[in-house]
Amino acid sequence: MVGLDPTFLAIVSLSLRVTLTAVFIAALIGLPLGAALALSRFPGRPAVIVCLNAMMGLPPVVAGLVVFLLLSRSGPLGPLGLLFTPTAMIVAQVILVVPIVIALTRQIVEDLWAEYRDHLRSVGLEGLRAIPTLLWDGRFALATALLAGFGRASAEVGAVLVVGGNIAGYTRTMTTAITLETSKGDLALALGLGLVLIVLTLMINAVAFGASRVGARYAG
Repeated sequence: MVGLDPTFLAIVSLSLRVTLTAVFIAALIGLPLGAALALSRFPGRPAVIVCLNAMMGLPPVVAGLVVFLLLSRSGPLGPLGLLFTPTAMIVAQVILVVPIVIALTRQIVEDLWAEYRDHLRSVGLEGLRAIPTLLWDGRFALATALLAGFGRASAEVGAVLVVGGNIAGYTRTMTTAITLETSKGDLALALGLGLVLIVLTLMINAVAFGASRVGARYAG
């Protein structure tokens, strides 16, 4: 860490790039879907909510297996040649993060709608038309939801190991590198990467706490 070892920096850089990209894509998918689910009423809605809540705890290796089957040579997306690439790792992390974003967004938007329903209806905002306003009003709480997704993705090892292959200089992330280097006995690199993960975790929690405090002050 002190000497800014190129291998160390490459691993950290790839990890952050993959995780941030996955969270960004998950936000584009999960925020509108979560808000739409909060405001919509349809047969089977409770079952959908239960399934989404259950998928928040989806085992990473299962997500990795699904992506592996899709991207393998015999799979439907095999001709794209994406298996054992950073793109495959991003896809796996998106699958893990999207349920978290949708489920938390649904709860946040549902609570906001219950609080501001009458006011929004009075200005002509009802149903799906209220989504942009509710997402903006809940932006601080939603930021916490995205940070939860980032924490889930950044600490993930099973799925990225299955679909990425832990290839040195190409698909090796902090978590997979820690697993490998510990088994090899190279504790210096493993400890350095572990320290970075701990710092990231502390930063995520600090930002989430700050966002919740700012949101409470703004609401008050």
